[in-house]
Amino acid sequence: MNFLERLKQIGPGAMVAAAFIGPGTVTTATVTGADHGYVLLWAVAFSIIATMILQEFSARLGIVSGEGLGEALRKEFDSPIIKGIAIFLVVGAIGVGAAAFETGNIVGGAMGLATITGVSEQIWGPIIGLIALAILWTGKYKVVEKVLIGLVALMSISFIITAIFVRPDLGDIFAGLFTFSMPEGEGLTLVIALIGTTVVPYNLFLHASSVQDKWKGEEHLGAARFDTVFSIIIGGLITLAIVITSSAVIHGTGMEVADAGDMAVQLEPTLGRWAKWFFAIGLFGAGFSSAATAPLAGAYATAGALGWPRDLKGTKFRIVLLIILIIGVVGAGLGLDPVQLIIFAQAVNGILLPISAVFLWYVMNNEEKLGEHTNGIIANILGGVVVIITVFIGINMLIGVFG
Repeated sequence: MNFLERLKQIGPGAMVAAAFIGPGTVTTATVTGADHGYVLLWAVAFSIIATMILQEFSARLGIVSGEGLGEALRKEFDSPIIKGIAIFLVVGAIGVGAAAFETGNIVGGAMGLATITGVSEQIWGPIIGLIALAILWTGKYKVVEKVLIGLVALMSISFIITAIFVRPDLGDIFAGLFTFSMPEGEGLTLVIALIGTTVVPYNLFLHASSVQDKWKGEEHLGAARFDTVFSIIIGGLITLAIVITSSAVIHGTGMEVADAGDMAVQLEPTLGRWAKWFFAIGLFGAGFSSAATAPLAGAYATAGALGWPRDLKGTKFRIVLLIILIIGVVGAGLGLDPVQLIIFAQAVNGILLPISAVFLWYVMNNEEKLGEHTNGIIANILGGVVVIITVFIGINMLIGVFG
């Protein structure tokens, strides 16, 4: 299969990229570049590698075992107590976490449209939520997949062209990518934030289930790996482009950046109105794509953990989708503070990220489930390093939230 034929197979990996390039990632990357310039580009590169490792595990689990991560979690333990705790963690953390992030996703997409049109986010927010609901309600995996692939392409074009417009210093970019440097002050916090917004717990559940809607049989593992690596690299390039743009335009100028929407506006006097449009369109893509994937991930995880059919047209599946979307639409329409919801979601993810990563790493060594496709020595070493780091990130997320 040549490169062009493989590109036609892109799908579940694009969903993962669409999910992690949300308003939180855009804002974190913007603040990183504005405050510290290029020096933390290495953290973005590391986060992409870590995401590739865990998402490859997740895709392999789904294709080989025919189970989603929620299903695998439910079936792995014999003890009713442990099984109950596991199910509670999945349904509570993934479902509630996805719902909490949904308001931020919708508001982020609305912010991009508001920057372009001048119409309030409170008007655009519910419209975005309803469009996302309409797409998901079709129950057709291919429709959802094509929309998200289109949004990833839109974000790629918008953010990367904007980064090219600013004419960044290539020497500084390479130095930031390949030189480990930790700035004083909030440097560690931003590193944790960059990794934490890329290695997303609900993506592990989304990926293991969505690959089964795309492929059937172990012979498709090669296509799934290409899809995973290629899509996550594209997602990583988007994050890098945002950090680079912010570094080139804002770092050292004393400009105040409260969120990514500020950056979209502040690009106008520096680069002309077209750069603002490109960035605002990319911000819309980031918000809308995450607004579609968060409910999907929450429904996949809940269905798997509770033993429901993994059917996009199923009543129970749609109820979970609807609950998560309603929370997002109501929060966006009423002008509720998305920051508080996101802080709550971070606390939930701070618990779930290390648990999900540890369990995924563990189940990838189950020979009864995966046979010859269990992890080898290298995969276990790489996975172990990522798991240790996710535990560190989870602890710091919780300390940061409760502190």
